[in-house]
Amino acid sequence: MMQTINMAFKAIAGNKARSFLTMLGVIIGVLSVIVLVAIGQGTTASVTESISSMGTNLLMVSIQTRSVGRGGFGGMGGGNSRSSSAKGTVILKLDDLLTLEEDDSILYVSPTVSGNLTVKAGSTNTTASVVGVLPAYANIINQGVQEGRYIIDADVDNRSAVCVIGVDLAEDLFGNTNVVGNTLHIDGRAFRIVGVLESKGTSMSGSSDDSLVIPFTLAQRMLDSTTISSIYISAADSTSVDAAQEVVENFLYKKYQDDSTYSVMNQTQMLETVNETASTLSLMLGGIAGISLLVGGIGIMNIMLVSVTERTREIGIRKAIGAKRRNILLQFLIESVVISGMGGLLGLALGYALMRALEGVLGMTLSMSLGVAELAIGFSMAVGVIFGLYPANKASKLKPIDALHYS
Repeated sequence: MMQTINMAFKAIAGNKARSFLTMLGVIIGVLSVIVLVAIGQGTTASVTESISSMGTNLLMVSIQTRSVGRGGFGGMGGGNSRSSSAKGTVILKLDDLLTLEEDDSILYVSPTVSGNLTVKAGSTNTTASVVGVLPAYANIINQGVQEGRYIIDADVDNRSAVCVIGVDLAEDLFGNTNVVGNTLHIDGRAFRIVGVLESKGTSMSGSSDDSLVIPFTLAQRMLDSTTISSIYISAADSTSVDAAQEVVENFLYKKYQDDSTYSVMNQTQMLETVNETASTLSLMLGGIAGISLLVGGIGIMNIMLVSVTERTREIGIRKAIGAKRRNILLQFLIESVVISGMGGLLGLALGYALMRALEGVLGMTLSMSLGVAELAIGFSMAVGVIFGLYPANKASKLKPIDALHYS
């Protein structure tokens, strides 16, 4: 066996350029599997961490506003609103929504409204995301301020022209983050900056670092939004999430009389959805990368067939002095496995190096799991066996007399 392995390495070393080009397909295949799966897993971890950072007791409500009329639905009120022919819209009022906080299972409630508006400070202007919220929103998503204060109840009641600015947006507009007390203009209206948000980076709902937070009531007016379509709710604790969700769903059903109009999602459901999507994505990326390995395997088979043809006389001499069919089969099969195995190891090393380089570019942590590395190497070795079997079998079947006549 050792002699056969020795001969395989000598045969590969004798044609270095051809051997490397043969390995290239396997190298690229393994590298692709490692890097693409790592990106998929890194994205999943990043999104999961982002969701988890918002707390385990978060509920998110999305409402689709629909009209009342024939075939429509009604809100709270007397009579059979489902059969009402009067056209209108079911309006969810802020005061009605805040009654949810009276339930023991619910701690905080905040509707949100957002849009992109022109923001100007001095001669610098940009388009930024403006989010209208209630003071409770900061507690719901664990968002603090590094300077100044957050939106307060008086701001919401009086529609005060005040805002809390993200650190990146403050840098863009003023060149620094010491901006509390400064004035900027949102869509031409003057706003006083009362606080600077803590930097949280990018989350599932975007980045708060380049956004502005203003009172919900004023945001509705500026964004011309008369309805509430997005609500963030914090349950009293992680054990109260299901109870809180039931309370919210019952409240919305009484209001809209149609459970297809709204959706209520908790953190667990969001994480499950993210993990399912990420698993499918990783599988798809791994499958795409696996195609590269198959292409590499076909390259190995082609080169090994050429090698059999070139070494026909060598095969004839070996058989003439007593080599059995299994010896010839093993010799060529080992050469094929060595080529694919070395390609797999090189692909693994290059994949790891590329991962480290991409971490800074993508801004996320990439890791190579042992299972994925083992699978990639195992698959590359299997490619060597599968695609090396036919050329090895062809070589082993050559008759000594025919092989010796070959020139």
